[in-house]
Amino acid sequence: MSNTDDEVSNKSFSVALAGLQKQNEKEIVPVVTSRTEITAGFHSNASSISSLAVEEVKGQKDSGLPDVLIAPPLVHHCKNFSHDSGSTVDSDFQAAIVREPWHDYEKDVLPDKTQGKAIRNLRHQVLSLYRRLFSVVFLTNIAVYITLLVRGGVHVQRLGLITLANLFVAILMRQDYVVNIFFSVFCAVPSSWPLAIRRVCARVYHIGGLHSGCATSGVVWLAWFCGQSTKEAVRGGDLPHASVATVAVSYSILLLLFGMVAFAYPALRTKRHDTFERVHRYLGWTSVILVWAQVVLLTNDYRGKLSLSRALVHCAPFWMVLVMSVSIILPWLRLRKVPVRAEVLSKHAVRLYFTHTTTKSGSFIRLAMHPLKDWHAFATIPIPNEKGFSLVVSNAGNWTQSRIMDAPTHIWVRGAPCFGLLRIAPLFRRIVLVATGSGIGPCANTLFEQQIPIRLLWTSPDVRETFGDKFVYEILAASPDAVIYDTRKHGKPDMVKLTMRLVKEFNAEAVCVISNQKLTQKVVYGMTSRGIPAFGAIWDS
Repeated sequence: MSNTDDEVSNKSFSVALAGLQKQNEKEIVPVVTSRTEITAGFHSNASSISSLAVEEVKGQKDSGLPDVLIAPPLVHHCKNFSHDSGSTVDSDFQAAIVREPWHDYEKDVLPDKTQGKAIRNLRHQVLSLYRRLFSVVFLTNIAVYITLLVRGGVHVQRLGLITLANLFVAILMRQDYVVNIFFSVFCAVPSSWPLAIRRVCARVYHIGGLHSGCATSGVVWLAWFCGQSTKEAVRGGDLPHASVATVAVSYSILLLLFGMVAFAYPALRTKRHDTFERVHRYLGWTSVILVWAQVVLLTNDYRGKLSLSRALVHCAPFWMVLVMSVSIILPWLRLRKVPVRAEVLSKHAVRLYFTHTTTKSGSFIRLAMHPLKDWHAFATIPIPNEKGFSLVVSNAGNWTQSRIMDAPTHIWVRGAPCFGLLRIAPLFRRIVLVATGSGIGPCANTLFEQQIPIRLLWTSPDVRETFGDKFVYEILAASPDAVIYDTRKHGKPDMVKLTMRLVKEFNAEAVCVISNQKLTQKVVYGMTSRGIPAFGAIWDS
């Protein structure tokens, strides 16, 4: 570095330090501000802070903070992976004194996509793992269905057992503890295993395909059950047969389940999500109650000389319904109204602090202002060495806006913290984490944990104004080489090209995307179609 560069660097650091001291005098937490083009290009280690050279100093903002980038002290729980072996970050980007990390990225030439267009689109878009799981489950059921239909002579009790078995699996696949078990098992794969195995295990969040496949299959089987039981009830006779009461209850269940499946159709679910949740909850509860009645009635119809209680004990459907009911009730047994401390970050976001339990990295929790109304899931941020966690609520609708404008002192929580997408991050040795806007909330806990080297790409309009100085400081303290792209200044970037540049520079094994549905699908496809493992939410619930 030239003497001129040193002078500029020393001058900018002095101005920065003065700004922070001024903030400290006002008892305001020092924060990191962006340089002229708001990007984090500094590097630090656990014991010292290296000075950062900047091109120029443009004065200070109204907040008293200098308009330059400075390296903050690393918080105690952060690790620095900036200089890990294996990184191929360009020296120009390391110094961040000549250009921004996205300089001329539009001119980058993307690698060719693999496979032909038809095969590629079929594999990565049409037949996602979620849809493959759905198809395997549904087609297997249909194959058995057709086989039994051709053979004929299928007993009503057997149809009832198959129907209930499908509904049993469908419900368990949405149970918090079952979901956590799946994540724990698949994410236990060590990073030393071949990437081909780890990228498959990382798709564990697609298990919702089992839920929808079994639920849809259950409705098909129930339709046959209703038809067969109706025939028996009409035929009557001395032999055991389905009663009129059994038939009536069965048709009621079929109607309710059909309504649930209809509202779960992706297009309708996305458009009327609140309605979908209410329909799923209340019709689901009603259906389970009616299934209890159906099992008791059907068992009574075919119990012969056995007492009803003895027949139920020896009846597999009875135990299935019992487990189903417990799995549904269990999260509600953990329903409680807990105190919460709110920290308003800005007019666009609020950070809520909880102390009633401790969460793990990559988990989320459900919140509501009323236990029987809308529930909203938020990614949690564990507090190191303390009991409790926090989460960020950003303005994304009426409910979140109300929490920001009128910060709560108490709020309802339900169930156990459940693992989500970013639980898969430790499966890889190095990742690029892509967040847009409020997507930084779910990313925060993964950044703070720093279990693996992570390069953050965060695009958002003026992050300091939206999320507040303190939160931005924490993000940059945890990820010193983060790339923060101000869309208000520079417009919307080509996320595929920008992500690809960081993947190459950081030598990343995978990409995780937290964004809206359209952009998530675009970036994930842009990476996977070029042979790079990429993962993002699938909006299946």
